[in-house]
Amino acid sequence: METILEQLIADFQERTLPSFTRRHIQLPWLPGKIDTVIGMRRTGKTWFLFQVISDLLAKETPKQSILYLNLEDERLHPMTASDLHLIPDIYFRRYPEARDGLCVFIFDEIQNIQGWEQFVRRLLDTENIHICLTGSSAKLLSHEIATSLRGRSLATEIFPFSFTEYLEHNGINTESNRRPGAGKRSLLENRLKTYLLEGGFPEVQNIAGEYRIRILQDYLNVVILRDLVERYRISNIVPLRYMIRHLMNAPASLFSINKFYNDLRSQGISCGKNTLHEYQGYLSDAYLFFQVYIHSSSERARMVNPRKIYVIDTGLINACSRNVRSEWGHLLENFVFMELRRMYDTIEYYKTRSGREVDFLVTDMHGRELLIQVAAEMETPATRLRELKALVEAMKESGLRKATIVTLNQEEHLKTEAGHIQILPAWLWALSLKDSNLV
Repeated sequence: METILEQLIADFQERTLPSFTRRHIQLPWLPGKIDTVIGMRRTGKTWFLFQVISDLLAKETPKQSILYLNLEDERLHPMTASDLHLIPDIYFRRYPEARDGLCVFIFDEIQNIQGWEQFVRRLLDTENIHICLTGSSAKLLSHEIATSLRGRSLATEIFPFSFTEYLEHNGINTESNRRPGAGKRSLLENRLKTYLLEGGFPEVQNIAGEYRIRILQDYLNVVILRDLVERYRISNIVPLRYMIRHLMNAPASLFSINKFYNDLRSQGISCGKNTLHEYQGYLSDAYLFFQVYIHSSSERARMVNPRKIYVIDTGLINACSRNVRSEWGHLLENFVFMELRRMYDTIEYYKTRSGREVDFLVTDMHGRELLIQVAAEMETPATRLRELKALVEAMKESGLRKATIVTLNQEEHLKTEAGHIQILPAWLWALSLKDSNLV
């Protein structure tokens, strides 16, 4: 084991970092805290670590002060917790001068080593080291990290490419603050629709449709097998797969466990309601689906009302859905949710007293709120009346004087009796997010 570790440490020092697309994410990097990077499989956690290393080198951190180890490397198997102490021993024996300053230890997929928590805590207590960890959601959930590391870590989530990251990955400049001309606008509208269809998983970018779909379907199958069935030892797989298919085919829709339970019973599928609630939680823990609660000061109302369900990636929806035609309204709403989810933790849907629904009520860390409605188009009179009526009613009830409607292509600014409503095309709205705290 010592020889292998010596080789891996040397290999990293000699290896040139691969090129990567910069993610719009930053680690907290606080003294005395461990940075943990978590998220669904294949979202680019390892490549984000290369970005972290690149930034350290750009700040003139000596490469000898950085240790990167991928603990999923088959050459390290069967590594045990008792072997972990060899890592700092070998590293400092090779680079004794590194003890004179702060070192950075980056462990990729550390959850593969049983008992890693004690080693990491001891390392943090005894050495002048900043530690960064990654792990797949199969064995490294955020609440488990908090328990294992006793509040000494801060988690950073990684998702598939945002729309801005997707554009930059494809060589399209997003830095200009000027409104684009007709040519650039047409390009951005086209790329938005492509993004809605293909999604943002890094590996499937610019891959032919047939292969992209197969790869994304494989992602889902691995999540089902590794992150759900194996992790939670699920034996009754039929209702789990049925739930996943149901949610994939109805993104951005209200979901009720009671209704779903009755649907299963009508088809002769046996599964208890408590088990279905557990499955729903597992799917959220695996970062496959996200639950949005109704806005209410009553916890009971939040729990008894149906939740809206969103999928981590619109490309995954298209690859795994039975729908032949793309449902642009649902895809667009799912897209808006994921753009918001990358920035905000508090996202709810709003129902007015008369029963009209607004898709999102977003609250930032300063307590500021914004109502956001999503509509693929606002040209049809009935659609326009419905969306505006719900939004104006919600603005009056909440006292908010500004709101936004996100569409595929339309832009307009309205003054209403309740306040100002801006109607924005999704590409413009998404690009403006990176320059604003609350848009």
